[in-house]
Amino acid sequence: MKIGLQVPRFTWPGGAAGIGTKLADIARTADEQGFSSLWVMDHFYQVGQGYGAPDEPMLEGYTALAYMAAITKKVKLGTMVTGAFYRYPGILVKTVTTLDVLSGGRAMLGIGAGWYRQEALGLGAPFPETPRERLDRLEDVLRAVHHMWSGDRSTLKGRYTTLETPVCSPQPLSRPHPPIMVGGEGEKRTLRLVARYADACNFHLGTHPKLPGYPPGTYERYATRLDRIRHKLRVLERHCRRSGRDPDEIEHSVLSPLELSPSAMNTGDVLKMCEELADAGVQHLIFNMPNDHEIAPLEALGIEVIPRVRNL
Repeated sequence: MKIGLQVPRFTWPGGAAGIGTKLADIARTADEQGFSSLWVMDHFYQVGQGYGAPDEPMLEGYTALAYMAAITKKVKLGTMVTGAFYRYPGILVKTVTTLDVLSGGRAMLGIGAGWYRQEALGLGAPFPETPRERLDRLEDVLRAVHHMWSGDRSTLKGRYTTLETPVCSPQPLSRPHPPIMVGGEGEKRTLRLVARYADACNFHLGTHPKLPGYPPGTYERYATRLDRIRHKLRVLERHCRRSGRDPDEIEHSVLSPLELSPSAMNTGDVLKMCEELADAGVQHLIFNMPNDHEIAPLEALGIEVIPRVRNL
């Protein structure tokens, strides 16, 4: 099993002037301690839901990833996840390609349909009001990604966007291209898009009962996590069969809050979680940690967890 880290908060001691230094400390530690992946949200406002009010500090995702790419060597880098309608498809492909080239082939494209109406309208971005349009736009982006990363410069027409002459030079260093992760659990459309276009899926695990302050529904999701994940993976497998895709080509990942502290969880709790999830078919467990800025919890995962779960 792989262990990843998402950094969703930037409300740290020292205020805005200290964000760069602290983010560098977190990124270097994750890299040195053997984390497989390092992620930031692709949001412009903080999202609530236990993570902070909309006006709390939030960095633009791809700028933050570029900064972390320059100070790390091994860890994969991506957004968890980009909202498909925030950037024109071809521009997004160029952005992720640039990250891949400058990081030496370490970019991942995490992408989803998007949902945060308040930040879109607050910053002047058009917000597709229906889930159907947001999913249509997601498919437009996924088609554009494969088209441009194959080197194809012919015109590509989607439902909402047309790429007339989509030049992508240089091409990514990753082969055959940076891994594409689609976030979301919708069984009719989202998992079908995973089967057709993605290299990885991502589900939200829910919140462990030892972690206070998150919405009630996330604790309910955690309580049903194993049955729910197994069910979603069976649905994904059916979509793969219908699409002529080998299900084993798709990595199964989940995202979960984690707090290592005397009053919350310990590394034994984490190891138990990893074992249960591996048995359910999960291959990549990504944590976000409210105390990541303390650094010691990241080091504990690197010493006591990551080496012990690699063979699960």
